[in-house]
Amino acid sequence: MRVVMFGYQTWGHRTLQALLDSGHDVVLAVTHPQSDHAYERIWSDSVADLAHAHGVPTVLKNRPDDELAVALKEAEPDLIVANNWRTWIPPEIFTLPKHGTLNVHDSLLPKYAGFSPLIWALINGEKEVGVTAHMMDAELDAGDIVVQKAITVGPKDTATDLFHRTVDLIGPIVTEALERIASGTAELTPQDRARANFFHKRSIEDSKIDWTWLAEDIERLVRAQSDPYPNAFTHYKGQRVRVLKASLSEGVYGGTPGRVFIREGDGVVIVAGAEARRGRSHGLVIERVRLDDGTELPATELFTVMGGYLTREP
Repeated sequence: MRVVMFGYQTWGHRTLQALLDSGHDVVLAVTHPQSDHAYERIWSDSVADLAHAHGVPTVLKNRPDDELAVALKEAEPDLIVANNWRTWIPPEIFTLPKHGTLNVHDSLLPKYAGFSPLIWALINGEKEVGVTAHMMDAELDAGDIVVQKAITVGPKDTATDLFHRTVDLIGPIVTEALERIASGTAELTPQDRARANFFHKRSIEDSKIDWTWLAEDIERLVRAQSDPYPNAFTHYKGQRVRVLKASLSEGVYGGTPGRVFIREGDGVVIVAGAEARRGRSHGLVIERVRLDDGTELPATELFTVMGGYLTREP
């Protein structure tokens, strides 16, 4: 088959590598220009560099336009394969190839359509995450499923752990999906739209800790914002404090959410939960932090005196 690839960052890079290894003819790669967005500087292996290294013609676009439409018609693809393309692809493009467009998405669709699915899934305590290859239609991440593979989320897994384990699924999934499509044996499974949900892009605002959340939810937020992602953070005495490591307290604590309360184990307990005043909630034990100047230290060295509050704003 003649294949055109749309993609960006490491997800797109892995997809293009799988296409190059597949034996099919990769006739064009379409990718975005480099971005300064905090989340787009992470896992930023270059699709353009890989395409150039293999002599694949490359187009840099933030979104489809008339120039790209002309290039696609000249490429005469049998299939488009997309992964981590950040803007809408119109029907006149995704229906252009005779086999349509295969989109690869790092969630177990129909859940977690949209952006940053691994982070949102970890925050929400999902037991599994994965990767789905589906045929693109007019609704984002809603087309019929060709191949889907899942991995289990462990109790200490971070978003970084899940990234590495799911990105390794891309090559096998793309290879399997292409074999099924090329051979005419693809069995398409419609998504259950009653189970669908859609998530927006992450921003720095989404990393702020809300101490009215239950401690177990905040602990997952900390793991979901593991390095190299922008860490979950709070403010203490006017300075931003990034939380690198935290755990659920053994004790049950009462009071006002955000209160720096008591030492426990290797850290300091912060009161958490909207119902904390009733004294029925566990706290969050902060164990390791990073300050704005890059200094990392145990929480016990920052919170040397109990009392005071952690807040969303300085």
